[in-house]
Amino acid sequence: MVFRLANRFTASFSMAGALASAMLFMAPAHAQDSSPMSLSDRVARLEQQQQNQDQYRTNLLNQLQQMQSQMQNMQGQIEELQHQVQQLQDQSKAQYTDLDSRVGRLEKSASANPAPAASSNGPAPAASAPAASTSSAPAAPTAPSVPAESAAQKAAALNAYNAAFKSIKAGDYVSSSRGFREFIEKYPNDALTPNAFYWLGESYYATTNYQVAVEAFKHLLSQYPQSEKAPDATLKLGYSQLEMKQTDAGTATLKLVVSKYPNSNAAKLAQERLRRLPQQPAR
Repeated sequence: MVFRLANRFTASFSMAGALASAMLFMAPAHAQDSSPMSLSDRVARLEQQQQNQDQYRTNLLNQLQQMQSQMQNMQGQIEELQHQVQQLQDQSKAQYTDLDSRVGRLEKSASANPAPAASSNGPAPAASAPAASTSSAPAAPTAPSVPAESAAQKAAALNAYNAAFKSIKAGDYVSSSRGFREFIEKYPNDALTPNAFYWLGESYYATTNYQVAVEAFKHLLSQYPQSEKAPDATLKLGYSQLEMKQTDAGTATLKLVVSKYPNSNAAKLAQERLRRLPQQPAR
C-alpha cells in the first residue's frame, strides 16, 4: 500500500516535473512572441513622455528667455528715466540758481540807478534860469529813464520766462511750448532766449513732436553755440534723431556730445545711450 502510494507520488511528481519542464520550455517561446510588442509599446510611450518633457523644457526655456529680455529692456528704460529725472533735477537747480542771480542783479541795477522824481521837469527850470541850466545840463534828464525802462523790460521778460518754465515743470507741455514761443517772439535779444529755445525743444520732445524739437535744438546750437544749454541741446538733438529712426545721424550726434563736451553730464548720458544701441554690422 505504501509502496503503491510512493510510486503514485513519484509518478505524479515526475508528471509535474514534466509539465513544469514543458511550461518552462514553452514560456520563452511565448515571451518571444509577446514581449517585442510590449517592449515596443513601452519604448514608444517612454519616447512620447521624453518628447513631452523636452517640449515642456523648451517652452519653459523660451519663456525664461523672453522674461529675461523683457527685464533687460525694462531695466534699460528705468535707467534712462532715472537719468532723465536726475538731469531735470540738476537743470532745475541750475535754472533756479541762474534766475536768482539774474533777479539779484536786476534788483542791484534798479537800486543803483533810481529814476529821479523830477526828471520830466528838468527842461522847465532851464528856460527861466540860465544859471540853473548850465549846472543841470550834464544831468541829461532822459538818460535815467533808459535803464529804468530796460529794467522793467527785463523784469517783464523774466516773468514771462518763469511762467513758461513753470508750465513745463508741471508737465503742461502745450502751455509751455506756447509760452516759450511767445517769449522768443517778444524778447528775441533777451539773455534767456537761448534757454527758451532749449525748453521749447524739450516741450516738443516730451510730446513726441520730434521734428519741431530738432528745429528748436538746431536753432539754439547755430545761433548760440556758446550757450550753457549747448551740451544738453546736442544730446536731445541726438535723442530726437534716434526717435525719428535716423540712426546714423543720431549716433553721430551722440558721439559729438562725448567728444565736444567730455566732462558734462550730457556726455555720460550720450555714452550710455550709445552702449544700448544695437551693434551695426561691419561694412
